[in-house]
Amino acid sequence: MRNYYRFVAFLAILFILGIAAFTLWGKYGIKGYTRNDEITVQLNEIKTDAEEAWDNLDNLRERDYEADYLILDMQNQILLMNAKSSGEYEDFTLERAIKEGYPYAYAMIDNKVVGSVILLTDPVGSYAKARSTIIIGVSILGLIFIGGALVFGKYVENRLVNPFERMKEFAGLVAEGKLDEPLMMDRSNIFGAFTESFDIMREELAESRKREVALQKKEKELVASLSHDLKTPITGIKLTTELLQAKLMRDGETKGDNGEILEKLGNISSKAEQIDALVGDLFASTLDDLGEFKVSLKDEESLVIGDIVRKYDDRGLVSAGEIPKTLINVDTKRLGQVIGNIISNSYKYAETKIDITYDILEEFLEMRIRDYGPGVPEDEMSLIANKFYRGKKWAESKEEGSGLGLYIAKTLMEKMKGEMLPANTEDGFCITLLIPLS
Repeated sequence: MRNYYRFVAFLAILFILGIAAFTLWGKYGIKGYTRNDEITVQLNEIKTDAEEAWDNLDNLRERDYEADYLILDMQNQILLMNAKSSGEYEDFTLERAIKEGYPYAYAMIDNKVVGSVILLTDPVGSYAKARSTIIIGVSILGLIFIGGALVFGKYVENRLVNPFERMKEFAGLVAEGKLDEPLMMDRSNIFGAFTESFDIMREELAESRKREVALQKKEKELVASLSHDLKTPITGIKLTTELLQAKLMRDGETKGDNGEILEKLGNISSKAEQIDALVGDLFASTLDDLGEFKVSLKDEESLVIGDIVRKYDDRGLVSAGEIPKTLINVDTKRLGQVIGNIISNSYKYAETKIDITYDILEEFLEMRIRDYGPGVPEDEMSLIANKFYRGKKWAESKEEGSGLGLYIAKTLMEKMKGEMLPANTEDGFCITLLIPLS
């Protein structure tokens, strides 16, 4: 509607300028007004007769010139007046006639001006009156038109545009998922009949979303419950496998024929470890979705990190530097998950030695875990910590994985008020952990 009002304002300005131009043209154009031939003939006829009867002008009263006229001498004294309203012209002068545009002519006898003849016909005044009437009439019509346009615009704005804008805004809120704000109902506008239907739709969408959220929560709780329940049988499989391996190794010293069985048990143990890791990651991810992924921070000696590294370095590939003696504020169990996931990833995709260095950086203990594998493509660097993301190298490798390891590591570091920073190096890949100090 803003453009509409601008257009109406533009028309109003044009109309005002047109009226002003017409008024000015009429005002200054009168000066160039030319008497028509009929008036000129009448004036010349009266002038000629007056010159012939100058000594006895009363003789002119008997003649009908079909026009009112006035004869003045050189001192503007009225010599003869033929006018119905004589009182109006008692003080009439030649100067006034010239100023107001009355037709006039000089009476001459023997080439000498003796007076003047003035027709009391006022064509210029009549024109001015007609012009004024036209200006007033057009102005009134213009004001009516502009006023009507404004009233119509306001009507359209209130009954159509504003309701449409409110519905447009409402649709935007619905698209953004904001379903708590009701749509105000107004049956006086053109959309009034539909407003209630749209608000009912909003209520149904809100209820549908609540049901969806509740269902998703139940699904996640089920996954969390199953993941937790799977821990027990997996642990049982691992323990049973270890016992069988120990027994067969002891028996093998005497029998010497248990090598193939031990190999199979080793495969079972390895797969059980993989399943245990996957279930653990899935359980942690589900707890995070449910908002129940908790950390319990407390002050620990930094040397505890060395114990965690040794626990998860089951292949003996880690070469760790000296840990600065300080106090860190962490959840050691969760920090173990972080470091374990990072070392496990390096095992899978780099299969090289792993160097770990430490440094104090302002309010953090900086732990740099570096391998010498192919690294991560730059276009994937911002994605590797996303949930369930597995890069191109995972597709090319034979390693199994859930895409949750680095996601969980990053989430846990953030919950411990630290940070995980992955980056490529000249000859490998490095993840920097910023562990908060006490």
